[in-house]
Amino acid sequence: MKDLSKRLLAVIIGELLCALAITFFFIPHKLLSGGIGGIGIMLQYLLDVSSGIFIFLLNIPLFIVGFKRLSKKFMIFTFISAFLLSFYLTILKSLNLPFKIDDIILSAIFGGVLNGIGMGILFRYGASQGGLDILALIFKRDYNLNISEGLMLMNGIIISVASFLFGLERGLYTVISMYVAYQVVDKVINGFDEKKQFIIISDKAEEVANKIMVDPHRGVTLLEAKGAYSKKQKQVIYCVAYNRQVVRIKQVVAEIDPNAFISISNMVEVSGKGFIKREV
Repeated sequence: MKDLSKRLLAVIIGELLCALAITFFFIPHKLLSGGIGGIGIMLQYLLDVSSGIFIFLLNIPLFIVGFKRLSKKFMIFTFISAFLLSFYLTILKSLNLPFKIDDIILSAIFGGVLNGIGMGILFRYGASQGGLDILALIFKRDYNLNISEGLMLMNGIIISVASFLFGLERGLYTVISMYVAYQVVDKVINGFDEKKQFIIISDKAEEVANKIMVDPHRGVTLLEAKGAYSKKQKQVIYCVAYNRQVVRIKQVVAEIDPNAFISISNMVEVSGKGFIKREV
């Protein structure tokens, strides 16, 4: 029950941030958002009807696809999320509040940041705005295509149409905004504390592994290996840790075996014991 409440709160807050970005940063300068939201905003510019109404209607066929391919729980929260975005946009348009940033570049950047935080919160807690987000998650699951890459790819068509209708300059500003937003999305989803993968080859592998498990308290796997040149049997330490723990692990290795071989690389995605698992 606590997890459901946290998830619902994330949807409420995330969609509010997205709606504020669209209403106060994008629409005053005829910028767009991504996906179905961008199409809804275009239709608002052309027909002067709240984008929230168009967004909800355009989402219906994609909800049907999502319920067949993704988690039912995820799709229920996505439906709630899309409804809230439509509701927020309709209410904010009717209020006609005077807030406006005159500088279009500042609007593109900070609108992108605000929109990215909102979308990232949704994805992190197992929901989305619906629309092309549903397709992006299917591509992520089936083809391991990063969410940000999938969305940018699909949104290229929308931006092209918008540039034709409202001018190339508006389209380019929208690209800036969307790039900023999707960089922020990945940061919020994966956490600002990035994960690192360690491969350590040492003659004192067990001693190093035991120390790492105590301080900085990370899980370690010992792999049996054989040197191709020396033909000697070796133990290889495999470990995944947070970015903030990198310095400590390097210190541990240096203290026990200064001659150890260490390889450190970035991790795109980690789930399992000791790390957050997300349901999609």
